[in-house]
Amino acid sequence: MTGRPHTPLTFREVLDLPVSVDLRTAARAYGMCLATAYRLVALGTFPCETVRVGRRHRVLTARLLASLGIEERPARAWP
Repeated sequence: MTGRPHTPLTFREVLDLPVSVDLRTAARAYGMCLATAYRLVALGTFPCETVRVGRRHRVLTARLLASLGIEERPARAWP
């Protein structure tokens, strides 16, 4: 799409996410490119539930963390 490399989110970045994130951020958390994320959403096979807001897709961070196997946020994200 844009030719920019996609870099996965670090553990600390994942733990610092707001209540919901855009599809690009969720895709980075899974280590996939945005085109793959849109394709999976269209097929209904994205790793967690997405919410359509107008023309955009949002992902609740709690659902994202659960699908990544992170059940609880630690009190402090370590460096």
